[in-house]
Amino acid sequence: MNSLDFLGTLEEVIDDRLKNATPSSYTAKLAAGGPLKVAQKFGEEAIELVVAASAENDSRLTSEGADLLYHLLVLLRLRGLTLADIVTELESRHST
Repeated sequence: MNSLDFLGTLEEVIDDRLKNATPSSYTAKLAAGGPLKVAQKFGEEAIELVVAASAENDSRLTSEGADLLYHLLVLLRLRGLTLADIVTELESRHST
């Protein structure tokens, strides 16, 4: 499996956690707050990423990047979007 293929797997896991919420699922708890709560969490993670990029080591930057990407995927799913929608937008920008 290509390492980027895992993003598709992660989207599937997020979908499953949203459809089959269990009390122990962080994804389900997060999503229960709705898109605004998830967007706020995404913003917090973005700030942590900026701090890591400017003042911390690569391991911390990688960890914060993972957190940011995960929260983006949850937010997209709550809005009925996928990572493929983001890729399509990037592709359209590349061709112009």
